Amino acid sequence: MFTLATVLCASGLAAEGRAARAAGFDVIVGGGDPDRTEALVSAAARRAQCLVSFGIAGGLAPHLRSGDIVLSTEVIDAATRWRPSDDFSRRMTQVATRIGAICGPVLGAQSVVSTQADKARTWSDTGALAVDLESAAVARAAAAAGIPFLVLRAIADPANRQLPPAALIPLADDGTPAIRQVLAEILRRPRQLGALLGVARETRRALVALAGAARVLGGEFSAPAPVPGLAGAGLAGIEPAHGVFDMPGKDILSRPLPV
Repeated sequence: MFTLATVLCASGLAAEGRAARAAGFDVIVGGGDPDRTEALVSAAARRAQCLVSFGIAGGLAPHLRSGDIVLSTEVIDAATRWRPSDDFSRRMTQVATRIGAICGPVLGAQSVVSTQADKARTWSDTGALAVDLESAAVARAAAAAGIPFLVLRAIADPANRQLPPAALIPLADDGTPAIRQVLAEILRRPRQLGALLGVARETRRALVALAGAARVLGGEFSAPAPVPGLAGAGLAGIEPAHGVFDMPGKDILSRPLPV
């Protein structure tokens, strides 16, 4: 049985990180940058016993709707397929039943799959239920560390949703939207505002569903226990402000971080 103190979540959005922290997990926020996320997760995995790719995702399977929960122990990318042990996968399948989640593979991508046509093609080519920017990094780091991983994701933009240009602007490093760039993009192409508001509604629905699933998942792990060398302060040895922290590479698991 893992403890909350030894399970690390990786997210892209600060809002996802807050949901993870509210459920008792430690979390790193990569800001939607796969390379940055991989560096952070790879370093942090040395002190973890389980990694979780946590947050919202784009739907690829046409039957999924915004707010649906996907819990997966299988991640694929362009070249690799990762799966933990059969025992761990069976246990997570039981958890999925309690959460009301859908089980199936998740695609770890390097960039957002944004159009209906690209989503349909990716679904046909890979069979993945959903796509996100953190899962491949999590699976790769877990394999290198010899520890299990899982994916807990809520569908934000379903397969029939085409993301407008403003929704594709990269996040800030702390996982928050780049508001000024988003507003500038809306001013350039104001007709996308309706689609952007639809994305916002679906994202809120997904985050609410994610928070509920996270609480159930947190209950699957025992209460936090001290980890040797960490003085019982949690995986990263800090108590982050606002319930979420972002770890620069030089500070991972070493000293308290500036907030």
